[in-house]
Amino acid sequence: FWIVGGDGWAYDIGFGGIDHVLSTNENVNILVLDTEVYSNTGGQASKSTPLGSVAKFASDGKKTQKKDLGAIAMNYPNCYVASVSLGANPTQTILAFTEAEKHNGPSIIIAYSPCINHGMDMSKTQEAEKEAVLSGYWPLFRHNPTTNQTILDQPQKTKNYRQFTDTQSRYFILQKKNAENYDQTMASAEEYRQKTIDKLKK
Repeated sequence: FWIVGGDGWAYDIGFGGIDHVLSTNENVNILVLDTEVYSNTGGQASKSTPLGSVAKFASDGKKTQKKDLGAIAMNYPNCYVASVSLGANPTQTILAFTEAEKHNGPSIIIAYSPCINHGMDMSKTQEAEKEAVLSGYWPLFRHNPTTNQTILDQPQKTKNYRQFTDTQSRYFILQKKNAENYDQTMASAEEYRQKTIDKLKK
């Protein structure tokens, strides 16, 4: 069984249900298509929206960091957890789905999903998925409780964090609105992502 939904559902309004499913030890799989915003209802900020990202109800940029759904799921002892980005690493994505299917227990895969509300060229979603990973914006990992391993599939950074975020209007609009705080906000957002990667390495 696969349960499929967006980040507004998984991180926010439906999180209680997600949490319940992950805690039951039932053999079900969850796929979260993470657009980092409430896409279905016009692009409002959600708990998945990162610090500094401009959205409806966050017109001056989100003031808090993104919720770490993967870390929360890993607290359950028999939960398979993976973070994927198809355009960045198709092999890792397929491997995560295969391992989730084989795992006898709950699994959750969080997939980076570009959205029109990001303010980008939607014909280049595969490139955006790749750049999100290469800039350290979106870490790739697989946590398998059966083997007691967390594998960081994150490649070496070849792009600057801001090389990625500055291509999307959800971020560069903030620079126009609040230039004096923009650099500090984006530095804090990058530091938070790096800490996530560092935790996974440990």
